[in-house]
Amino acid sequence: MTAAGENQASARKISVFGREFTMPRSRGLRIAIGGVLVFFGILGFLPILGFWMIPLGLLVLSYEFAAVRRQRRRFVVWWERRRRPG
Repeated sequence: MTAAGENQASARKISVFGREFTMPRSRGLRIAIGGVLVFFGILGFLPILGFWMIPLGLLVLSYEFAAVRRQRRRFVVWWERRRRPG
């Protein structure tokens, strides 16, 4: 017999500045959260909202869409090459 937890996918986690956050298991909810963060980030000139929401929303969406994931990986590779001394 298998445990009930083995049939379900493991919870996805996002690491931001060394802290890990667990994302919801529902794909639709993850897409909604990412979309809302990007939308409100575009309105970052308003009080309370901020442009910091755009990269966070794209990070959430990168776990769902290959095109966004590809851009995130390219950015990470570029950033690591830039930080490398020499």
